Amino acid sequence: IICQMPYRLFCLLMAAVGIQAQQTPSINDTQIINLTPGLATQCGFSFKFDPMGNAMFFASLQNCFSQNMDDKMFSLVMQFRLPGNHMTEDPVYRVGKTCSYTPWTSREILCDRNYMEASEQSIQAVASGYKMTAVVFSPSKNVMNVDEVQRKGYAIANTPTRLVLRSPHNAEETYLQNVAGVPMRVLSTSTFFEQKWLVTRVDATAVCPTPEVITWYMPKHIDPLFSSDAFTMLEVYMGIDAKRLDTEEMAARNYSVLVTEAHIIVEIPVGAVGGYFKSHIQDDQYFVTYTIEPMLELLWIEDVAHENTSYKVLFPITTPPMARPPQVRNYTVPEQAVFVLELGTFNLDVELLNITFPTMVLTVAECNARGFNVQEQRSPDNTLKTFRMEVPFSDPVVFKERRAEQGVTTFTLQLIYGLVIFPEYAPFSHSAVVDAVLLDIVPPSVTGNCDQENFHITVDYRNQEPFFVVLVGKRLLNHEFAQQYLTEGDTDFTITLPFSSPDAVFESVHSSSVRSRLDVALLNPYNNMTIKYFSLACSFLKTLTECFSNGTMTALAVKVESAPGLNPGQLTLSDPACGPTYSDDRFAYFHFTVNSCGTTRKFINNVMLYENEISLPDELEVKLNATTSSEEEYQLKVSCYYVANITRTLAFLTRPRDNEPFAETGTGRLMVRMRLAQDASYNTFHQEEDYPVVRYLRQPLHFEVELTTSSDPKVALVLDHCWATLNEDRDSRPRWNLIINGCENPEDPYRVVFHPVEVDARVHFPSHVKRFEVYMFSFAEDAVEQSGQVFVHCDVVICDASSPTGGPCSGQCVNQDNLKRGRSCFIMELNHPPEGDKC
Repeated sequence: IICQMPYRLFCLLMAAVGIQAQQTPSINDTQIINLTPGLATQCGFSFKFDPMGNAMFFASLQNCFSQNMDDKMFSLVMQFRLPGNHMTEDPVYRVGKTCSYTPWTSREILCDRNYMEASEQSIQAVASGYKMTAVVFSPSKNVMNVDEVQRKGYAIANTPTRLVLRSPHNAEETYLQNVAGVPMRVLSTSTFFEQKWLVTRVDATAVCPTPEVITWYMPKHIDPLFSSDAFTMLEVYMGIDAKRLDTEEMAARNYSVLVTEAHIIVEIPVGAVGGYFKSHIQDDQYFVTYTIEPMLELLWIEDVAHENTSYKVLFPITTPPMARPPQVRNYTVPEQAVFVLELGTFNLDVELLNITFPTMVLTVAECNARGFNVQEQRSPDNTLKTFRMEVPFSDPVVFKERRAEQGVTTFTLQLIYGLVIFPEYAPFSHSAVVDAVLLDIVPPSVTGNCDQENFHITVDYRNQEPFFVVLVGKRLLNHEFAQQYLTEGDTDFTITLPFSSPDAVFESVHSSSVRSRLDVALLNPYNNMTIKYFSLACSFLKTLTECFSNGTMTALAVKVESAPGLNPGQLTLSDPACGPTYSDDRFAYFHFTVNSCGTTRKFINNVMLYENEISLPDELEVKLNATTSSEEEYQLKVSCYYVANITRTLAFLTRPRDNEPFAETGTGRLMVRMRLAQDASYNTFHQEEDYPVVRYLRQPLHFEVELTTSSDPKVALVLDHCWATLNEDRDSRPRWNLIINGCENPEDPYRVVFHPVEVDARVHFPSHVKRFEVYMFSFAEDAVEQSGQVFVHCDVVICDASSPTGGPCSGQCVNQDNLKRGRSCFIMELNHPPEGDKC
């Protein structure tokens, strides 16, 4: 029976129970091609069995073997051989179909069982004589030519007006994307067509849903168990493997149970916790199934009979086989000269047995012994595995072809992975061919020279893109380094570096010069192998010793390469007590008078010669030599010459200062605290947990305000304003002033008393502390009920005690405005004493 299906599909129905995929050949004109499952996927064919056991074959109108007449008429002829009783030759059935399909839309997407297909209108590219040259996959940005695309299992072709792209669902360049909550498999490409001086591009994208959810429909009303239609469902529970799950467990596993009028619907994601995957082989193709055993527990009561029923069902579910064609992912970096391949992904029941190369078959152990480093790698959740392998380009199993005219060498690795599924020991294989192209690069040249202060290193990479990283001394040339020291040309760059740079090394030191060396290496960024090494050493004039007419000398000691363990800070003059004025890990600077530090003097005619020596003290020299026996002893002689009889005239001028020096205003953080003493001794204070503190009317309160975080004796603390309120808000009313502009409130019948502060074991800076005494009082609003709380607040000013500038800083009790205040607050509770009590 031959029928036409909508959406550019052929459908051929054959009464052929038990047909095997490898027994379904295809015929195109007179050439017979065996239609394997892999070829069927690549060329746009699929099949299934209907409930009666009939085989149904589907073919895309734009499949590899149909005759295409101007994208309007399509013809396909297929030949089927049905297996018989093996006593006679199997009968062959020839079927064919011709279909018309118009009009085409600009873009058409087809999602079939084993492949996805995108058909894009490309009239301009095809009609104008453009040649298809490359395909770029997104988002990986992998670039392949047409032959590579076909070898990877994809199909790409031009028809008279369209570009057709086809891919297995689980191909290497497809990826999953969540679209409105639905997992979709996506393939996105850009195909480039070239003509002389012109390039055009056609984008093609296919997006297909993936079967990611198992749905189980359970009748809500199970007729044979009910005597009437009236019933009430009391409980519905779900479980796995006969174990009931609570709501939190179901949510964690993404299970769902929905109760409708007619059904109880259970949804389980494929691959969810509680089930397992199993590997299968069909026609040497890798498939997986997912099995899980959900459970439903129902409890209902019939409204008429008033009988309740508990119903439990355990329902094993196994998905149909899902194609999971293995993919060889190529992580090879040609410059590293090693093929790095990863085959996967598989379930844990798959093992790698051997690998077949063109010249030999090696077991996994033999591969590892040969240096191929075959490793099994598992996913983070320990449910999937891949097999990773590294094969050096230099191994004889790798085929090498040098193309001198193109300036490249191509390395090709052909292999067949031999795998097996346990425990049934079902073997299968996967073949792959991978290429790596390596440019035949001419090594760059490095030259250099020196001027009076700098090294100049020039790297010429000869009209090729730089394929190396630069090591200057022991430091890689990074962006910041390059901005400071590098100058670029068209095909070269120059590094200009001072001779005293930490990247250079000092070879030797002389009285008036330093010999410095700069090492430069060009490294392969992938394996750190040295491509080119260059070293430049020059002598630079440098004054290491200076002599002054006032009888002082300065000397600079330099750490040299022959003393790598030297710490310049440990160097001394002849007198071990005279160490360097300044030192770091490369230099030590000395400043001393000619009549100190063991300096010797001798006369040569009319000249006085002062000499000293910079070295390690004897005990450090012995210790250094004990740890590094090859290190040389460090000694540097310094000397000064003075004419014995000479007169020099020294002139100088003076001028008055234009203005007095002053300190600029800055910002900082100072901490001020206010405490209530327990008595007038100010030795003990109430703690935070004591508040509110209870006091009677006219009972004295002894306050102390202290600047706590400063140790500067020139800083002084001045009380500017202090007042009391009924609540914690400092701006609330009513308010009673205790201190105004640093003075007692003249309207207060019981005025504040200021107490002097002296130095003692606790107070180191009296100017940082102020003490005052207030008599407990109540506000007029509390005259009837003389009990409540009083909050005390203060504003303080921090002043320069050595240079008062007026205002509050002129001293306590100065009636002027304050510019900057600190704040403190206290709370006390008022209790009026009962009659007859003493305060």
